[in-house]
Parts: sequence; C-alpha cells; structure tokens
Amino acid sequence: MLGYYSQYSREYITALMVVTTIFFALPIFFAPLAWARLMLWEIPEQKHLAIYFGRCLGAFILVVEAAMLRSATTGTSFCYAFDILFVVFGLMFVVHVYGALKRIQPMTETLEIGLWAALFILNFLFYPATIFVV
Repeated sequence: MLGYYSQYSREYITALMVVTTIFFALPIFFAPLAWARLMLWEIPEQKHLAIYFGRCLGAFILVVEAAMLRSATTGTSFCYAFDILFVVFGLMFVVHVYGALKRIQPMTETLEIGLWAALFILNFLFYPATIFVV
C-alpha cells in the first residue's frame, strides 16, 4: 500500500538523507578512489577518468540530497523528492543487476542489489500520500 507509513515520511527522508550523504555522496564526491577501494573495486593505473566520473556521480548524489533536505526542512516538495528517489533506486537496481549478470563488479556492488530493492520498498511505504491499492 503506497504511503502506509506516510505520517513518518519526514523522519524517513531525513534519516535517508543523513545516511546517504555521509556514506555515499560526500565520500564519492571528495575521495572517489578511496571509496572505490573500500567497495573492493580494482583501481586502474590511469586514475584521472575514474576520479572525474566519481566526482560527477558524487555531485549528482548531492543534488538528490538537496531535494531531500528541502523536503525535510520546509515540508514542501515531498512527493517530488520521493518521486526522484523512486527513479534513483530503480535505476541503481538495474545498474547493479546488469553488473552482476556481466560479472564486472565486486561482490560488494552485487550485494547492493538488495539495498536498492529495500530502499525502493521503503520509499513506497513512506511515500507522503496515502493511496490504497486494491
């Protein structure tokens, strides 16, 4: 049921924002190779492109964090922030499944498939509008 826990949507998006900012956005933005090593990626000899793409990814994650911050602090654009998260979680699920099927990613990334699926479900449950699905 969409929005089953909608009364807690602000707490959910705030907690999600804090955790993803600390463990994903800032580390990837400021130290993409250190984060990649932690996730068991092999680092190429030529690192400039990996650093560039890592920082680009970190920048986009920070945009999503800003949308969550706005909804959590102002109480506006809740549905918009949650809709963005549906797209992010769905696409990240697809990216990680593809990497797992091709066997081109470390096990840590394959394990993230469950994380993205769980976040998609949590987003569904905490969606800020209650819509009953029969």
